[in-house]
Amino acid sequence: MFKTLKDFSLISKRVLVRCDFNVSLNEKGEITDDFRIRQTIPTIQYLIDQKARIILMSHLGEPDGKVVPELKLDKVAERLAEYLSCPIAKEDDCVGAEIEGQSNSLEMGKILLLENLRFHKEETEFIDFLPNLEFSKRLSYLGDIYVNDAFGVCHRNNASVIGVSRLLPHCAGLLLEKEIESLDKITNNPEKPMVVLVGGTKVETKAKFINNISKMADYVLVSGLIAKEIAEKNIQFDHPEKIILPVGQLDAPDIDEESIKIFEEKILQAQTILWNGPFGKFEDKKYAKGTLAIANAIIQSRALSVVGGGETVEFLNKQGMIDKFSHVSTGGGAMLSYLAGDVLPGLEALED
Repeated sequence: MFKTLKDFSLISKRVLVRCDFNVSLNEKGEITDDFRIRQTIPTIQYLIDQKARIILMSHLGEPDGKVVPELKLDKVAERLAEYLSCPIAKEDDCVGAEIEGQSNSLEMGKILLLENLRFHKEETEFIDFLPNLEFSKRLSYLGDIYVNDAFGVCHRNNASVIGVSRLLPHCAGLLLEKEIESLDKITNNPEKPMVVLVGGTKVETKAKFINNISKMADYVLVSGLIAKEIAEKNIQFDHPEKIILPVGQLDAPDIDEESIKIFEEKILQAQTILWNGPFGKFEDKKYAKGTLAIANAIIQSRALSVVGGGETVEFLNKQGMIDKFSHVSTGGGAMLSYLAGDVLPGLEALED
């Protein structure tokens, strides 16, 4: 297993933290959902209390190696300052001699936020099964210890995720530690009955997960669009008898009353529930009824509930329901990969 923050003496150390500040933005570039920022606060506060010198790095969006003004991390810096009640020094880049100087002169307990990592194409380059070594080195010059607190990108072979960990003493942050502990409760002898809900679309990214999780789940409830894709692509599962489809038109913008009743019945008898993906076009209030009914049934069940996926988290945040679930994951694809039994490069890189 990997080391954690508590395995290190952090006073006066430059701690380089890979965060996941890939938040939702509106057309004006304003943050519409800061859940991922809020979830990283305990790690940052711990480092402040330990008198570390804190350097934060993250990506935002998909700028494809170019500087995109709307994807700068200025708004993230402002939101962090609000939650931490302290100033955040914000850089205009994430590597370079000037930034190395800033990291070296940073005072204990102070925070430096680097600019969007993906403004450099080298961040996501993966050559000969390795991340860009030169870019990884340039990032590593900014810290004495590397901390991965970005579960949401642990399935990515990025320089900031696996490259830097090979060059610095490394560990998991408090959020990453919490994510793994919560997901392991699902995979390690979960209390039965266990119900899994898989919504949204893109069955090709979820088929392996559905097949793997159905080995331990009692029921796997899928959305109409997922069910439609399963039929169209003739995807076969090891336990098809456990997979419950909605009734009615599979490509409808919401599940109907009969489907809601079937799903609620399964959910309310569960002791363990895992949910990824909405069950309708929830962004339109007319079609949010099914997803809302599912959320309410999970809360009413009082089961151990683990939820993940950007759209699902966005929905729960808007409904003010986030704190009513046992664990809400910051990872969508990473959560599915982990529960599908895949090796996540970001976690593997942290192992001693």
